[in-house]
Amino acid sequence: MADVTLYHWEPNANSGKPMLALMEKGVPFESHYINMLEFDQHKPDYLAINPQGTIPAMTHGDRVLTESTAIMEYVNEEFDGPALMPANAQDRWRIRWWMKFMDQWLGPSFSMIGWSTFVGPMVRDKPKEELEALIERIPLPERRRAWRKAMFGQFGEEELAESKRRVKFGVARLEEELGKRDYVGSNHYSLADINIFNSTYSLPMSHPDVASKDATPNIMRWLKAVYLRPAVQQTWAMGKTDLAHRYSLIMEDI
Repeated sequence: MADVTLYHWEPNANSGKPMLALMEKGVPFESHYINMLEFDQHKPDYLAINPQGTIPAMTHGDRVLTESTAIMEYVNEEFDGPALMPANAQDRWRIRWWMKFMDQWLGPSFSMIGWSTFVGPMVRDKPKEELEALIERIPLPERRRAWRKAMFGQFGEEELAESKRRVKFGVARLEEELGKRDYVGSNHYSLADINIFNSTYSLPMSHPDVASKDATPNIMRWLKAVYLRPAVQQTWAMGKTDLAHRYSLIMEDI
């Protein structure tokens, strides 16, 4: 056994990245589900693991690792199994460029839209006093501000419009990239595909105005190729919300 425990929510977005990397490498791990909608990530048991209260986190023996992309790189370098980074230096640079583009520029826009349309409405039925208490328990002030906006529907029209603009731009860049090679940044499946797939897996459903068979055939081809990987199917089977159902709907679509 690798003595690995992964603290995660659903097998998508940031949580899905190390989950899928571990699955692709064939690394056995203990799954510790953190229900983000119940704010498990801000409870004392989890804060003892990651005092910042963000997910995912991973322990490997006595090591504690945080930040999803950094965890993926650790998993790839630390464990045996298929290489998730190519040997070619230019391909490695391209892969890291795309991961930075997702993590720092495009991913936050996906998150804002997702929090506004999914996460916020899911928790908004709780009493206002309870929500305020939950917000005060969040360690990082910037995360408190983000959760407050999500919980109370406070994202501004300009903020959402800018996020939608970025999504449209980012999807166009991704479509162009996947017209050049089989996968993101390389002709071989890599960490970039894991990173970007976990935020774009539902594009045909969540953003049908920018991603479809007609508008983005390269993305649709790539999504199907990733969806059919055994590690992806095993990872998605670990979900506890309706994401698995959405997965089946998207597979029918592509």
